[in-house]
Amino acid sequence: MELASYAEMAVRLVNTEEPARQRDGLTTVEAVRALFSRGSRGMRLADESDLPRLRSVRVRLRAVFESAAEGDESRAVNLLNELLTEYPISPIVSGHGLLDPDGRTHWHLHLAENSSTATALYAALAGMGLAVHLTEHGVDRLGICQAAPCRNAYLDTSTNRSRRYCSDRCATRANVAAYRARKREAAAEQA
Repeated sequence: MELASYAEMAVRLVNTEEPARQRDGLTTVEAVRALFSRGSRGMRLADESDLPRLRSVRVRLRAVFESAAEGDESRAVNLLNELLTEYPISPIVSGHGLLDPDGRTHWHLHLAENSSTATALYAALAGMGLAVHLTEHGVDRLGICQAAPCRNAYLDTSTNRSRRYCSDRCATRANVAAYRARKREAAAEQA
């Protein structure tokens, strides 16, 4: 697994809440377990005490995305560094028995799942993944959806750094709203 892929965990956690709609998808232990991949140690560690702790981490991760989306790179990096310091993690080398085309073991890095709570494990994995993504691609690749009322976080993986929405659905909704606004404006000018 590429270390940057752990950044999706940060997105997944942040997007368990829809602040504008006052919805929270992080209300049960099952919701905590669903954040982890099947069979991971975090699923086994999850309990009721993780709910408020993960909500707190979620607020902090959202602040990283919001700072990045607002162009405040230093604040985004400082907030992320605080999480990395609070939730440290160790890399491990893994092969999974995968072979390169030349028949040698394909060694690669993973992150050790050695934290004592589901929250600590999730925060460490998500924070490290986000840090790798940020340092490889730039702070401007972290965003908050611009389609109202959506405020979902996303990772911009577009080739031209142009992503503004969390999904095709939000992009379509925003484009349709803009089109309708232009039509209303044109109709008002003709009247």
